[in-house]
Amino acid sequence: MRLRRVNAIGSNLLRYCLGMAKTQTISIGEAAKQLGVSADTLRRWDASGKLRTTRDAGNRRRVPVKEVERLRAAPERHPTGDEFSARNRFPGVIRSVEADGVMALVEIEAGPHLVTAAITRDAVEELGLAPGVKATATVKATSVMVQRGAE
Repeated sequence: MRLRRVNAIGSNLLRYCLGMAKTQTISIGEAAKQLGVSADTLRRWDASGKLRTTRDAGNRRRVPVKEVERLRAAPERHPTGDEFSARNRFPGVIRSVEADGVMALVEIEAGPHLVTAAITRDAVEELGLAPGVKATATVKATSVMVQRGAE
């Protein structure tokens, strides 16, 4: 009996997920949560034409996922694609390695950019870093400076 109940729940969940994939809409409450506004705000936006909604069989508003993506305040960030939290990656080729004492400077040519990393001499040796070796500079910083202009 218990197995049947689990299967019934599983099939309901599957039908729900398939329905979501088919229509690609979410409830007005879920849309409000994702956008950081109230459901009443979304109803006003719907009435004023700022938001496009549909209605389900129970006459409840449904919000297309594409509408939520369009209205989201911050753009969706690209995934890291790895277990690292750093998103700024610059694949390239090592141009030079200068080791002195316990530290080393590694210069990577990443497309039109040169990235210089100060790392330990041990890291250089363990990774086998040398000019001509392919490497990726992964940047995670608490401070990034921006300058206007081409250079």
